[in-house]
Amino acid sequence: MFKQNFISTALVQYLEVSAEQHGQRLDNFLLAMLKGAPRSLIYRVVRTGQVRINKGRGQAGLRICVGDRIRIPPLRLATEKPAIRPLSNDLRKLEASILYEDNKLIVLNKPAGLAVHGGSGVNYGVIEALRVLRGQELELVHRLDRDTSGCLMLAKRRSMLHWLHQIIQNNQLEKHYLALLAGRMPRPKMQVDAPLRKNTLQSGERVVRVDANGKSAQTEFKRLQQFAAATLVEVHPFSGRTHQIRVHAAHLGMPVAGDEKYGHRENNIHFKSIGLKRLFLHATTLKIPQADGHGSIEITAPLDPVLEEFLGKL
Repeated sequence: MFKQNFISTALVQYLEVSAEQHGQRLDNFLLAMLKGAPRSLIYRVVRTGQVRINKGRGQAGLRICVGDRIRIPPLRLATEKPAIRPLSNDLRKLEASILYEDNKLIVLNKPAGLAVHGGSGVNYGVIEALRVLRGQELELVHRLDRDTSGCLMLAKRRSMLHWLHQIIQNNQLEKHYLALLAGRMPRPKMQVDAPLRKNTLQSGERVVRVDANGKSAQTEFKRLQQFAAATLVEVHPFSGRTHQIRVHAAHLGMPVAGDEKYGHRENNIHFKSIGLKRLFLHATTLKIPQADGHGSIEITAPLDPVLEEFLGKL
């Protein structure tokens, strides 16, 4: 198997969004249309304003609409190189982690440490591996951080992808997480309403900060179990911003245990000394409304035994 590497220029392309593509994020649309293009290149041409929607500047997270005219800058196919096949162990692990599957949708319990897609030094992720197992038509519906485990949805059909993007946009998809926070939560339930903004450091690392000029974000934390120096909580994010739970937890002064980006070094050293080797954040439940309006599908991902064992030590 070979993949193409887009590295220089050829001709400008103009594409019109079809009814099936309506509601997709711009970055997902470009990834689907420019098969094999490095993800980093796609985000770069969007970030630098080279991708235009109806003559206006495009943004990666913008939802496109049927009839939109999208300008794609000049990109040329260069040399081919062999695609890296996912390791057999990862394929077996993902096959065993599937929680729900029908003719339109797959929901799996994503293992911690496995990215949802390749790029930025990652040879492959969940989507590339699942395409080996189930075929090239699979598309990621949403994302989870590499170090977060739990429920992840992949659509088998464009119609399902469009439907799920619609219900996510309308806040009809209910998601719950389990997290261990550093410190003792003073009240049984706490809600954070703080706008979030993505920033890029000089090193190129992307971080998210609470910023009055950011996008609105709301998260509810519900205390489940109190420990001496930590609190196990159920988390309900009402919006779906990048790193939302982690940043809002840190904003409360109680970062997620094991969070190297937004947590406290001293806390992480303590948790590591008693056995925590990963971020303690798990997407535990999805409640997906049925397309026909009758009821919903509720899917639960069991907590990683490693995290269960760690809770026992607390």
